[in-house]
Amino acid sequence: MKKIAVIQDLSGLGKCSLTAAIPVISVMGVQAVPLPTAVLSNQTGYPSYYCDDYTEHMEQIMEEWEKRTFSPDGIYTGFLADEEQADKILDFIRRFRQEKTMVLVDPVMGDNGRAYGIYTRGLREKMIQLVKSAQVITPNLTEALLLLYGKEEMEKRYAELLELDGEKRLEQIEKVGEQLAKEYELQAAVITGVEFRAELCAQQMGNLVVENGQASWCFAPKLGGSYSGTGDLFASVLSAGLVKGMSMMTCVELAVNFLSKAIAQTVQEGTDRNDGVCFETYLGELCKI
Repeated sequence: MKKIAVIQDLSGLGKCSLTAAIPVISVMGVQAVPLPTAVLSNQTGYPSYYCDDYTEHMEQIMEEWEKRTFSPDGIYTGFLADEEQADKILDFIRRFRQEKTMVLVDPVMGDNGRAYGIYTRGLREKMIQLVKSAQVITPNLTEALLLLYGKEEMEKRYAELLELDGEKRLEQIEKVGEQLAKEYELQAAVITGVEFRAELCAQQMGNLVVENGQASWCFAPKLGGSYSGTGDLFASVLSAGLVKGMSMMTCVELAVNFLSKAIAQTVQEGTDRNDGVCFETYLGELCKI
């Protein structure tokens, strides 16, 4: 059975990171091998939380895995709390990556034109090193701009993009994706969660795929607001699908359809955004591949 090392935190409430990745990867017929970076009572979007940092334990876990000649088919990383954790993951990639290991990095640093509180110039530099080690990355538009330009220039360019309408905005975002893929020599860059309204059309969410120099979009109706863990669920579908040999666009379409149904039910139930989306009912959709 294929195996993916999933290097993220474990949050009890909030359905994100490992609690999102493990069921999705597992139901797609791939073994999720978790390496926790921290254990939290709940994800950090809630008003308060307890966090037990696991950074100092990661080395001990890696040493045990080396004794067992662990050889992952994929490595998938998401939220990182600081530069030290990034260093641990870079070390993990050096020690465990094989010739055919697929590395997917979700460079979590911000959203909606703002950097998260964890963001520092140092963390950005470490994230760039991780991105250079990856074949595939799944940033949102804010994170794509942060990788290319840093915080101040990101804020300026994000605001400029918001001023553009319809197709002009999509064309400029395509250029961002193409620049990202070229600069970091990626197999694919997937920019997620781009809001778009065409003339006489309802609001949509778009996901841009830049692969081998070609840009393609996958759209779905925009429902509800922003929910915890949707990016983790999206990247988890991609990581499992790619390890199984699926094409990038097939993976993206599968992820979008899965999330669209889960978000629709979440809106219907009136679930708080911090609690995440009601994806469990639709895990069966991922077994049909």
